Amino acid sequence: MSGSIAAPGRCPRPEGTAMHNDSSGEVKFLLVDDLEENLFALEALLKREGLALYRARSGPEALELLLVHDFALALLDVQMDGMDGFELAELMRGTERTRRVPIIFLTAVATDERRHFRGYETGAVDFLFKPLNPQMLTSKAGVFFDLARQRQELARQRDDLRAGAAKLARALERIEAHADNSPLAVVGFDQDFRIVEWSLSAERLFGWTRADMLGQRAAEAGWARGEAAAAFAELEAELHAGGRTVRNIRLSRQDGTMLDTEWYSSVLQGPGGRLDSAHAQILDVTERRRAEATQRLLLGELNHRVKNNLATVQAIANQTLRSSPDLDAFAQDFSGRLQALAKSHSLLSDATWSGAMLHDLLDHQLRLGTIDDSQLEVSGPEVRLPPQTALHLGLVLHELTTNANKYGALSSRSGVLNVHWQVADQGLEVRWIERGGPAVSQPSRAGFGTMLIEESLRAEGGEACCEFGGEGVTWTLRLPLDDDAGMGAVRTAVDRAAPMSLRMHDI
Repeated sequence: MSGSIAAPGRCPRPEGTAMHNDSSGEVKFLLVDDLEENLFALEALLKREGLALYRARSGPEALELLLVHDFALALLDVQMDGMDGFELAELMRGTERTRRVPIIFLTAVATDERRHFRGYETGAVDFLFKPLNPQMLTSKAGVFFDLARQRQELARQRDDLRAGAAKLARALERIEAHADNSPLAVVGFDQDFRIVEWSLSAERLFGWTRADMLGQRAAEAGWARGEAAAAFAELEAELHAGGRTVRNIRLSRQDGTMLDTEWYSSVLQGPGGRLDSAHAQILDVTERRRAEATQRLLLGELNHRVKNNLATVQAIANQTLRSSPDLDAFAQDFSGRLQALAKSHSLLSDATWSGAMLHDLLDHQLRLGTIDDSQLEVSGPEVRLPPQTALHLGLVLHELTTNANKYGALSSRSGVLNVHWQVADQGLEVRWIERGGPAVSQPSRAGFGTMLIEESLRAEGGEACCEFGGEGVTWTLRLPLDDDAGMGAVRTAVDRAAPMSLRMHDI
């Protein structure tokens, strides 16, 4: 039996119950003694706010409590009936759950060094001798109470940090997922304007992978060509000044194609207002720029058409009237020329005035008559003509087709029309060759049709030459391909195109 601890009063309660209601925020001590009055005395000395005291009057009772609760300290009486304190401590050290619980032994035997050594071997952190000094007991127990509270606070902070990190990770994952799936390319820069973030949407837009671009300065990366380096220098200066900015920069893709981009940039500032990092959301506006250019061209063409349409119709009417023998011939010729002009307009409208294909112009004009496939041979590469050139050439082809149907090769079943064109450095050359029709001879004077052909090409900087031979008439039409009129890309495409040879129904 252990020695007794005097207490100022007794408050009986069932064995194994806590002095305070158990909660996750409380620190828990285990009190083990086989004398009830000693347990009451310990409770009276140790009780404090936030501390839950659990009592056990034997080793087995203590083990049951140890399996349920996490204790910050166990105060074990050494001398108990049955399982003594040392045996209980050895069992505690043999279980993973309880081996780290600090143990203070309470004993009435102060002179047995061998027992002290055994106690420390079983994991004791201290011995207190009976009769207990209340101040020493509360002081030493208070250390473990404070340590437990600190561990709880650290655990709470750790859990808060983990929860915050998990929330941040989820937020970053959402942001990254939105950035990767966004039509906007998202790119981040450090204070030296080196690329530190490169979204999958940026990879899709520009072609370079994240590994290709990370660490490169924006103005020195592969996308910066021509004026882009200067634009980046201006953008960097604006961002260092701390402002948000929207800027247009023309950049290159990995395959060499150029993109018109709009940059929506913002900055994060560090101490002293200095640039810490910058982010840009980049929108591909290439198609929008093309549409705007087409719109400007359309407005210009419409303005030009409004100003000159009546004058053109009037000129065609006057010249047709002069060259027509009667009103029926006038009506037929005048109507045909207006239809040719309308068909050219229709082609350009279908292509939103971005130009018309030469094949399409021929198709529209040659289908005005009933032509046997065996009478027609058409060959040449794909060529897109600028809008104004297409209008003039449409009128020219109408005149040539009308004459071929009335007087030339297409007026006879044995006649053959060959239309061939090619593109060279000097521009487009079209050869209109009629063979097998009625005999032709050079007229004594040029009619309106001839004048219309020559003047239409001359207005485009080209020329038209006509040869009258015994086998039929041959026209050579030459037109420059003007880069400033948007023909640069067309010329490149034409140079790479394989020549085509097709019958009329293939057009």
